[in-house]
Amino acid sequence: MPRIAEAVLWNSVAAEGAAGAGHARGDRMAVGKWWRGAVIYQIYPRSYMDTNGDGVGDLQGILARLDHVASLGVDAIWISPFFKSPMADFGYDIADYRDVDPLFGTLDDFDRLLAKAHSLGIKVMIDQVLSHTSSEHEWFRESRLSRDNPKADWYVWADPKEDGTPPNNWMALFGGVAWKWEPRREQYYLHNFLSSQPDLNFHNPAVQQATLDNVQFWLDRGVDGLRLDAINFCFHDAALRDNPPKPKDKRVGRGFSPDNPYAYQYHWHNNTQPENLPFLESLRALLDRYPGATTLGEISSEDSLATTAEYVNDQRLHMGYSFELLTDDFSAGYIRGTVERLEAAMTEGWPCWAISNHDVQRAVTRWGGTHPPPQLAPMLVALVCSLRGSVCLYQGEELGLPEAEVPFESLQDPYGIAFWPKFKGRDGCRTPMPWNNDARGGFTDGAPWLPIPASHAGLDVATQDADPASTLNATRRFLAWRKSQPALVHGAIRFLDVPEAVLAFVREAEGQRLLVAFNLSARSVDVALPGLDGHNLDGHGLASGAMASGRLQLPAYGAWFGNIATASHTEDEPALASSHGDA
Repeated sequence: MPRIAEAVLWNSVAAEGAAGAGHARGDRMAVGKWWRGAVIYQIYPRSYMDTNGDGVGDLQGILARLDHVASLGVDAIWISPFFKSPMADFGYDIADYRDVDPLFGTLDDFDRLLAKAHSLGIKVMIDQVLSHTSSEHEWFRESRLSRDNPKADWYVWADPKEDGTPPNNWMALFGGVAWKWEPRREQYYLHNFLSSQPDLNFHNPAVQQATLDNVQFWLDRGVDGLRLDAINFCFHDAALRDNPPKPKDKRVGRGFSPDNPYAYQYHWHNNTQPENLPFLESLRALLDRYPGATTLGEISSEDSLATTAEYVNDQRLHMGYSFELLTDDFSAGYIRGTVERLEAAMTEGWPCWAISNHDVQRAVTRWGGTHPPPQLAPMLVALVCSLRGSVCLYQGEELGLPEAEVPFESLQDPYGIAFWPKFKGRDGCRTPMPWNNDARGGFTDGAPWLPIPASHAGLDVATQDADPASTLNATRRFLAWRKSQPALVHGAIRFLDVPEAVLAFVREAEGQRLLVAFNLSARSVDVALPGLDGHNLDGHGLASGAMASGRLQLPAYGAWFGNIATASHTEDEPALASSHGDA
């Protein structure tokens, strides 16, 4: 299937920005960079829509619901893995990179989905899991047979120590030792995740080329971008040095709990190696042959923000995101500090932000508790969509879905089963999308692969679609309004020094100077902003406050957007952090 010609989504869009502390830098947005400031809607196919009654979502289900996606006003979809897989990690263990698993449909189904999405003006990004395969992949089946077969060096194999124990102390993220014994070779193989997910040996050039060939297969088919899973895990330390121990007070990770032995180490040698950078440049060179195609890297390292800054530039990845806003900390100081750290490190390149995905507890529960207030969900969508960068919204965020309580006997996630009950795994954010208010949520005619939670009753698409005040309609209004605000789409960002619970910043582009403020608390607030009187902007649909005589009043979980003077800030204006514009 030939690539579909790309329309230019933004016509000669200029960005004013900052260069160095206290002022902006920027340049004119290049043609074809549709992904800068884009809102990307993540679809977890198992849980989106089932069309054949087996209780598992499929590609035809996504196609059937693309009109809903289009109604949100997003720019692209990112589809989690739908490739051939034994589903030990629900598709993130790939057995064939070039085929659709029969559970999800066929390649023809994907082509129809792609064509429909493009006809609706929606770009399509797909997950690529490059660092490891399934143990069912034909490459691994051959590699494990002997030490001298053609694929013998395609995975990370190592001899045991003299006492038969693994070659080093590396731990797997899903718990336990990161090495599994293979008697046919009398060697261990590396698995950074499940033992059924052996790590590829990217030190072998043939592995790199085969990986690029698989990527090209989908680019030739017409996809618009790749979300790159665990992209900093491709290379390992060739010397297999031990990871150093991590002090107990430092055992707080991104995507794993402190009772996991993975948290006991600094992961300096099993991922994020310098050899990864030339590979990313080869990957980028391939993408550059496909105008408009983009990459979004998922990055989780000991310093994910620094790694993101290193990985994202004009020679490597187009965008990157990490787990820094997928944590429990909902303080304004933490959010500001996280964004500012990345802004300071990322002197070029483009960030992407997410507050929910298929791996973490849903944001309204994580940040709002077991009974989140109704105004929190639309405010969270607006907040993440107002930061500088692109945005990933996870299916159900537009409905304000809370985390589902999944009983142990219904768990599917091997991660949650292993660490129950302190860590309940990822099933609570993966329950089926509720399309109507019947017992099966309109998701399936069969028995759903995960139970439909009672807490989602009344939050379904049909019910919310009919309610003008719903989170769904608030999300639609805000995303449509955001498109008309160039400062929010691609402008610079500079933070204001304001008291905790209020997150306030200025976005600037094309002569627009926009003051943005969010109240992250359940009580109203009154904040002094001397020298920053502005004109309130309507149309965003959020609970809004009022500004007068240098004071801003915000209701609980409220927001304020207003145009302020474009002249340089005065000495009386609150201090602004260093920032970057469109790069």
